[in-house]
Amino acid sequence: MGEQEIRSRLSSIQLAVGQAAQALSAERNLPGELRDYIQKLDRQTDRITDILALRDRARIVKLISDMELLGARARRVCGSGLPLSGQMKSAVNHMHNELIDFKQHLH
Repeated sequence: MGEQEIRSRLSSIQLAVGQAAQALSAERNLPGELRDYIQKLDRQTDRITDILALRDRARIVKLISDMELLGARARRVCGSGLPLSGQMKSAVNHMHNELIDFKQHLH
């Protein structure tokens, strides 16, 4: 995977996490666990630019693996039957799918 494709995919991930964070702010009665996962993911996206500047593939792989784990946890909470909006569930699913897809292409 070339540097330009990595940048493009990371940009898509940043956008997907941003959409989940926006859905988070619009959601009422959100479980603290889900809020925490999405906030952590949002903070992780802030590190993407710094890691890209280092051009360290191992750090990119580690960051994406860590983010995918948080995304999986967020997705599990969304699928637990809690009364969440369709927008929230969709944003979390999209975000997690982006992370899984990128992680698979990195390995």
